[in-house]
Amino acid sequence: MVRRVAVVGAGVSGLAATKCCLEEGLEPTCFERSEDIGGLWRYTEHVEEGRASIYRTVFTNSCKEMMCYPDFPFPEDHPNYMHNARLQQYIRDYAQHFDLLRHIRFKADRGHQHKEAP
Repeated sequence: MVRRVAVVGAGVSGLAATKCCLEEGLEPTCFERSEDIGGLWRYTEHVEEGRASIYRTVFTNSCKEMMCYPDFPFPEDHPNYMHNARLQQYIRDYAQHFDLLRHIRFKADRGHQHKEAP
């Protein structure tokens, strides 16, 4: 019997958790309240209620070697400290490379999830 797992949020950590669940033979469903992945690193022009955001001009303050997923390093041509748009593309590339998008339910409201009986 496959064990199902709920992952909350499709940001950097939620994507990593979803990938780890798949590697362990679990069946994850990642619940993302917005319409896209990236979490805090996904900049939008408009404010979304209940969602923290970054400024349009934000750059990372950690070097790429410390920020990358261990099994998916940044391309060599990326700068050590990068603009949020480049980091967002890296996050998107990670999700696509490991086929994580099909495990994400977008525009999901966490407050209405219920545990199913075994």
